[in-house]
Amino acid sequence: MDNKMFCYQCQETAGCTGCTQVGVCGKNAEVSGMQDLLVYVTKGISAVTTQLRAEGKEVSSDVNHLITLNLFATITNANFDEDAIVERIFNTLAKKQDLLGQVANPEALPAAASWSSSNRDEFAAKAAEVGVLSTKDEDVRSLRELITYGLKGLSAYSKHANVLLKDDGEVDGFLQKALAKTLDDSLSVNDLIALTLETGEYGVKGMALLDEANTSAYGNPEITKVNIGVGLRPGILVSGHDLRDLEMLLKQTEGTGVDVYTHSEMLPAHYYPAFKKYSHFVGNYGNAWWKQKEEFESFNGPILMTTNCIVPPKDSYKDRLYTTGAAGFPGCKHIGGEIGEEKDFSAIIEHAKNCASPAEIERGEIIGGFAHNQVLALADAVVDAVKSGAIKKFVVMAGCDGRAKSRNYYTDFARALPKDAVILTAGCAKYKYNKLALGDIGGIPRVLDAGQCNDSYSLAVIALKLKEVFGLDDINDLPIVYNIAWYEQKAVIVLLALLHLGVKDIHLGPTLPAFLSPNVAKVLVENFGIAGIGSVEDDLELFFGEGAAISPAVTEDMLIGDILRQYPDAAPVLMECGMHCLGCPSSQMESLADACMVHGMDPKMVLGQLNQKIAR
Repeated sequence: MDNKMFCYQCQETAGCTGCTQVGVCGKNAEVSGMQDLLVYVTKGISAVTTQLRAEGKEVSSDVNHLITLNLFATITNANFDEDAIVERIFNTLAKKQDLLGQVANPEALPAAASWSSSNRDEFAAKAAEVGVLSTKDEDVRSLRELITYGLKGLSAYSKHANVLLKDDGEVDGFLQKALAKTLDDSLSVNDLIALTLETGEYGVKGMALLDEANTSAYGNPEITKVNIGVGLRPGILVSGHDLRDLEMLLKQTEGTGVDVYTHSEMLPAHYYPAFKKYSHFVGNYGNAWWKQKEEFESFNGPILMTTNCIVPPKDSYKDRLYTTGAAGFPGCKHIGGEIGEEKDFSAIIEHAKNCASPAEIERGEIIGGFAHNQVLALADAVVDAVKSGAIKKFVVMAGCDGRAKSRNYYTDFARALPKDAVILTAGCAKYKYNKLALGDIGGIPRVLDAGQCNDSYSLAVIALKLKEVFGLDDINDLPIVYNIAWYEQKAVIVLLALLHLGVKDIHLGPTLPAFLSPNVAKVLVENFGIAGIGSVEDDLELFFGEGAAISPAVTEDMLIGDILRQYPDAAPVLMECGMHCLGCPSSQMESLADACMVHGMDPKMVLGQLNQKIAR
């Protein structure tokens, strides 16, 4: 695990120098160092709370929330504000000092529990001692990081449940105990492997806690068509994962003349019944988080980042970017508010009133809302489709999207899937294929979107229910394959949760996580069948058998006239894409690539839609 090849903050392996300068994620060395230190002092206070529980003493919810929010603030692309992180370090050290006075046996505590400083200048030196590479044994380091990333994902689930006034002391206690154990040099590799799997067990519990919090507050998600166009009024764009922030903003924008749109991971908010009563909740704007530089600029109005997935903003819209909760970026306005408090969004609302309406970047609708309650309501239809052979396999394509060109694999893979395959998805990975015209099977859409990465629990519930319905003893006997895109730490806790549930042969891409040492990767491969991805053609044959990878019927260099003569069904597809001049003799002499260029279309997108219609 060479720090010149891998950045544990942004999870990238290319173009990053290990956070010794501004890397792929946009964090500089000072910010990354303070995040290292915040994780360290959070482990220290967790050792104290774990000891207090061992001595039979209570730990308050305020302390649990502090620890959870600390971890969440260090998750990928959440907080770039060094001053905000340093403030959290000071607050944590002060709270830890109070708790230490309650410990009967302080000799049992690790060094991190006693370390303290009131001098900010000393923080940088300490941060250099406690970073990722401070653990010399490669396998121990790899497992400690795997556990820590999983716990960061668990902290995200807990935090979102906490703001809806749902707590689980057992989950909090485990998170803190596991953090403390990553400081314990007496633990062997086997001990850490066991702790890794236990982290997956509590990942499932954390997901269930959040699912219950969301559905009790906002109702069960239901099948919903979401507008992806724009209105004429000024708007506020909300990104991130925090539904409580969105609820407060929607209430405060009623009657103001300001519309509210979702971006990226906030898209699934449209599926919840409680939000449908807001007529000014217009739709979804744009795509996955990594497109925000272009899409935030064209939106014209202010943007509220409620959680992680900030891309360092361009100067052209930086003054329109607001943060709240665990998110932060230097120079951007931060809207405060603790758990249980009503946040004041008046500043961003007034800002919006003076902005132009969003520029239109696309039109139409996308469908979602296939969380576990909704899918189980369709269980009879799904089971009948499987028994009849109309649905041969489900493909879990959950996880995270990213900017790397290698992630186009997921678009190409979705386009090339057999027509009797259905995609189960959650997370922003869906933006690679949720706007493709993949059709349906007997009224069942071929992309079933359960929601955010926070909603990955639904995919597990669906799998377990199908196992029960089909009377199977092993979840791996289901007609389900797993081809998951990973990027940030919540994808790690999803992986660990699936491993805890016994799921094997999960494929991760575009590459296996770089923080896995060769020996740890070998354990995952041998015991759980973890694998990377190959080419689309090879993986189709692997998942669906020989002959699954069928060459496309239409290619970019084919003439429009030839396409129409060979495949009459192509005409409505081309017209839906915007080519309305198919009867013109000159247009029929153009290649598909040239026609797409003239009409300003992506030829790969048009090809995908054509071949979905006629290739199989």
